[in-house]
Amino acid sequence: MIILHHLDNSRSLRILWLLEELELPYDLVEHKRDAVTRLAPASLEAVHALGKAPVLVDGNRTIVESGAIIDYIIRRYGAGRLAPPPDSAAYDAYQIWLHYVEGSAMLPMMLNLYVSILGGESPALRARIDGELARHLGFIEASLAGRTFLVGESLSGADIQLGFLAELLSASPLGANYPSIATWLARLQGRPAYRRAVQRGGRNVLSFRRATS
Repeated sequence: MIILHHLDNSRSLRILWLLEELELPYDLVEHKRDAVTRLAPASLEAVHALGKAPVLVDGNRTIVESGAIIDYIIRRYGAGRLAPPPDSAAYDAYQIWLHYVEGSAMLPMMLNLYVSILGGESPALRARIDGELARHLGFIEASLAGRTFLVGESLSGADIQLGFLAELLSASPLGANYPSIATWLARLQGRPAYRRAVQRGGRNVLSFRRATS
């Protein structure tokens, strides 16, 4: 039996969504953020040394990192669903998106979130963050323009991987500048499997707020 260790307001909603899309049986173990610090609880460290979510346990296998978990679930249980054929050019694009989202695009998004909440940024750091946000969000916006899904003509793990970044963007003042991303996200959030995931694990409620002294 698959066990998903899920943290509220985090990337782990994407794995819950994936499991619902494939209609796989699983047990959900919920972990709650500290109400004051908003950090993950120590209970996650008992599951994996990094103390982060998501964590997928499948028998004697423990898988961390969202992209690796998505790849594992689809390879092992997808039966041809949610990924292009491995020998196709579309599969190469699919793999690029799986790695790109967390490997490149999420860094400026998370830096923007942290400085918005914690403050203390320098002009040089703000300029670098803004430049990287424009580069990556512009690339994603152009990639989604006129498209229903990221790769091919149907939902794939690449769409699921990108979902959290798009939710984070929609919670920020920048969201209005990227209509193709917003339209794509709204479409995916209307899927029955996404709605079931939210019912079980809770919607990601993300906010950008300045720290106050």
